[in-house]
Amino acid sequence: MRNMFEFKEVLPASARALNLTILRREVRDENDFDRVFGAINKDRPDGIFVLGGPLMQRSFERTATFAIRSRLPSMYDTRDAVDVGGLMFYGADVMEMYERVAAFVDKIFKGRKPADLPVEQPTKFELVVNLKTANQIGVTIST
Repeated sequence: MRNMFEFKEVLPASARALNLTILRREVRDENDFDRVFGAINKDRPDGIFVLGGPLMQRSFERTATFAIRSRLPSMYDTRDAVDVGGLMFYGADVMEMYERVAAFVDKIFKGRKPADLPVEQPTKFELVVNLKTANQIGVTIST
């Protein structure tokens, strides 16, 4: 699972390099949100980073609303969260990835063996910031 790898390997290394502390709060079902939001309010972190699968994706508006009310910057692992009030997203450009997938499918349909195709990493990334949310929580974004 990509998200667990990010949380267990990538985030801790990046946090150490920046002298940041990660506090993990896990939401496994709808009933966990109030408990987690309470813990976050008690801990008062400098911001939240929301990773997750289908449950979290269905709850972006809920987490964004909590973050705004708590005046916490919020970052998400998908662009869709910014559309419903999340502060920001940074990641690979999804449209470019779809275009690369289509190119691979085309090569396979034309007879190329999947094992002979190179592994590719994203080359185009995007930073999306919700300026309305930034204003609501008192964060100034320089352009």
